[in-house]
Amino acid sequence: MQYFTHTLSNHIRVVHVEVDSPVAHLGILVNTGSRDELEEEQGMAHFIEHTIFKGTKKRRAYHILSRLEDVGGELNAYTTKEETALYATFLNGDYNRAIELMSDIMNNSVFPKKELEKEKEVVIEEINSYKDSPSELIFDEFEELLYAGHPLGRNILGTPQNVRKFTRKKVLKFIQRNYHTDQMVICSIGKIKFDRFTKLIDKHFEGVPARLRGYERERFEAYQPIVKELSKDTYQAHCMLGNIAYNNQHPKRVALVLLNNILGGTSMNSRLNMVLREKHGMAYNIESNYTAYSDTGQFNIYFGTEKENLDRARKIVMKELDRLKNVKLGSLQLSKAKKQLIGQLAVSQENREDLLLTIGKSYMLYNRIDSLEEISAKVNALTALDLMDVANEVFDSSKLSMLTVY
Repeated sequence: MQYFTHTLSNHIRVVHVEVDSPVAHLGILVNTGSRDELEEEQGMAHFIEHTIFKGTKKRRAYHILSRLEDVGGELNAYTTKEETALYATFLNGDYNRAIELMSDIMNNSVFPKKELEKEKEVVIEEINSYKDSPSELIFDEFEELLYAGHPLGRNILGTPQNVRKFTRKKVLKFIQRNYHTDQMVICSIGKIKFDRFTKLIDKHFEGVPARLRGYERERFEAYQPIVKELSKDTYQAHCMLGNIAYNNQHPKRVALVLLNNILGGTSMNSRLNMVLREKHGMAYNIESNYTAYSDTGQFNIYFGTEKENLDRARKIVMKELDRLKNVKLGSLQLSKAKKQLIGQLAVSQENREDLLLTIGKSYMLYNRIDSLEEISAKVNALTALDLMDVANEVFDSSKLSMLTVY
């Protein structure tokens, strides 16, 4: 797969992959998320993701939504702790339509007061809905424990109290402070020649004034392990445990990705799923996750089980962590684990929308995109001792935090 790149005079970066398909994908990623909010702005990045579609200097909300939907396309967006993304799917013949629309949304949104007031209620309903799901809410509560007192610990949706205080002036102030052209990447996958694509991008984005980021994010450096229990009268007991981990530039991050996949990744044959669900029937959902940020990261394990099984389930999880710390993987086990991860990465590239956002984020963070062959080489270079070293660092029981909700 060949990647073409281009940088505009205002420092917006562009990456494109040409594929033979009638369907195209276009995205804009901004290196700004909820961790860039001031305390009184909590929820602002996510609120902007909602309201940026509510009107521009020349379009009302209905016309924004209809512009691509009228020709079978669709618009979407998401917000994380460190990024905001707008992306679209459409037919190849509508590239100019999609690029012009995305440019209008990104550069000319006016955030009408009436629309902001309506969307506040939508976001508050989203917050309330989230609170009704303890198996989802616990992830935010666990991050709040890990990153106590730091912007990374605040949840992305914000609070109803904060959201109600948002005004058009505050929205524009956040954008002015945090949306910088040198932190933006336009990514594309579709059947269009790169020179034609860059001409369209130049037409609609070259005139955007350059705004360069002149600050660094507040680093997180004060982790202290915490064990906490919350009583919420839930039917199940929900448990999370974990530790801070490597940032997105750390040389050991690939080893932790592989280790996480072995332990509790997406496959049904992960160690935690096999022992807790398949062998003992003690959990419907058991998973582990590794999330890397610019200056830190986190590893966590989540499971839900009946309250009377909680202590036993926790002991089983800790036993699996101890196995990875103390028992070196055999050559066959390691080979199978590597093939599984590489196969998952190859399969994921067949989902063009996921691939779009992956290449956009990679180019935003690293200013390059590793091919599947390059990623495979990094995975295959890992040794059993590498994995043991990471396991002993990240799974150190003296450094693990634990949150239980029951």
